[in-house]
Amino acid sequence: MVVKPGTQVEKGAMAELSCHVQEDNTAKREHFSAEWIDTSVFSRPEESCSARDANVWKRESFRQQGQTRFLVQQSPAQIMKMGRLGQRLTQYQLPYQRALPIPIFKPADLSTKMERIATPPQLRGMIEFERALSNPGNDGLCQDKTPLSQITKELPPVMQPTRVEFTKPGLANSFSRSMSQEVQRG
Repeated sequence: MVVKPGTQVEKGAMAELSCHVQEDNTAKREHFSAEWIDTSVFSRPEESCSARDANVWKRESFRQQGQTRFLVQQSPAQIMKMGRLGQRLTQYQLPYQRALPIPIFKPADLSTKMERIATPPQLRGMIEFERALSNPGNDGLCQDKTPLSQITKELPPVMQPTRVEFTKPGLANSFSRSMSQEVQRG
């Protein structure tokens, strides 16, 4: 088993310490490798802890913002510890998470043809019963279904409404059109 701590990465106001574990068992031809970010330290501005001063005559200004540092420790055992640097850390147990998002499976060998086993009689009876419930007729239609042509024959004939002219002759068709548009249209 090989444990390599100490790959340290600093990004501005953040520092990370990662851990890499590797184990090889040549007798059983097994290999295990894990890498995770073990410790993270980052700083954030502290609320209600700032000082500001401005001198208008000398055109000088001074601003200072208090900062606090947080420490986060994670482990592969789904335990996370976090808190302010220098104070006691709070421990959290994270919910279990699978390492792989998809379960590993072995596909069936499609080159060999499998023999099909007959359906048991009890199951065959249940399947026939469900088919009879879902399809009452042989063709899947309702027995007492009335054709659409017969239904429409019983309805009264549909008459289209006539268009009634409500405009007075001699008035312009639209108040928004100008006279030049009327002349162009003819």
